[in-house]
Amino acid sequence: MQDIGVAVVGAGFIGPVHVEGLRRAGLNVVGILGVSEDESRGAAASLGIPKAYRRFDELLSDPAVQSVHLATPNRLHYDQARRALQAGKHVLCEKPLAMNARESADLVALARQTRRAAGVNYNLRYYPLCLEAREMVRGGRLGKVYSVCGSYVQDWLLYPTDYNWRVLAEEGGELRAVADIGTHWLDLVHAITGLEIEAVCADLATVHPVRQRPKGEVETFKGKVERQVQTEPVAITTEDSGCVLLRFTGGAHGCFWVSQVTAGRKNCLRFEIAGAQGAVAWESEKPNELWIGRRDRANEVLLRDPALVSDAVRPYVSFPGGHNEGFPDTFKQCFKSFYRYIRAGDFDAPATFPTFADGHREIVLCEAIARSRREGGWVAVEGDSP
Repeated sequence: MQDIGVAVVGAGFIGPVHVEGLRRAGLNVVGILGVSEDESRGAAASLGIPKAYRRFDELLSDPAVQSVHLATPNRLHYDQARRALQAGKHVLCEKPLAMNARESADLVALARQTRRAAGVNYNLRYYPLCLEAREMVRGGRLGKVYSVCGSYVQDWLLYPTDYNWRVLAEEGGELRAVADIGTHWLDLVHAITGLEIEAVCADLATVHPVRQRPKGEVETFKGKVERQVQTEPVAITTEDSGCVLLRFTGGAHGCFWVSQVTAGRKNCLRFEIAGAQGAVAWESEKPNELWIGRRDRANEVLLRDPALVSDAVRPYVSFPGGHNEGFPDTFKQCFKSFYRYIRAGDFDAPATFPTFADGHREIVLCEAIARSRREGGWVAVEGDSP
């Protein structure tokens, strides 16, 4: 895939993860753009990237760039994705795709109009045992799905002195924990089950209505360093945690808990899907184990092993059993799917990656959840199918 030149926008936590995943997928990373010339030059030097762009326009005008990865704050996604598509570039954007459903619907339409590959980085789909769960559920091995439950919990915003731009509604949107990590859970269970969510009932909490903002930015997920810094109080309206009840098409019910203030949970996504003939459960902090529940015989724990998974899943397993695969590998596999599709050249074919339409679906869900929070009851999920 070295014939496809890729540029990455964003040099914070997730941008370099994209660079590593792209290289492991065999892609040619030709340049990177940070928030300033200094950050661009520093990122290019530390990551061994040939070009450090000064402006987004400079990146878009570079003929060596056929595809753009957006790893920037949420409020920038819509404008950057739109401009990149209009410039004839393929786009892979971090979630959420945009700040509201009007913007995301516009991007879905523009991607179709420009006939460019347009994906959202729901990389968690690509854990091999999540793909195996999809094969089990969609293949009917669990029978009719009765319930879908789970959680996504972290602790990086536990204290009122913890701060990042994501806590501000004007930067990330009305919802934070749900939009930031909850959408990963929502996308994953949709990818596994194929079930659409019809209605939601949300109970969300802002644990710290005031946080202490350092006078100077901090990086996401960096280790906490004990040092004296000047801070200023800032009012917070986005949620730190909460629970959402779900009603699915076909009669299934469910719920998910999301939290960024649960001590000791660094990045833990769980799901459990129960059907008429069995159940499956998985946890991201133990990604190489899939629990399979039985009523009339012993339960099983499937260990990730290319010799044991389904034929459809085997191409997404890179290492033998006992050689664990984790978070960075999901980026590699997501990017491989995205660029295989581009190389095939048939943009009328069904997508093999999470699309802008999938990103739009999650934003519609977030808007229903936000409305439920405000109104205090069940809300139907509205909006045209993307």
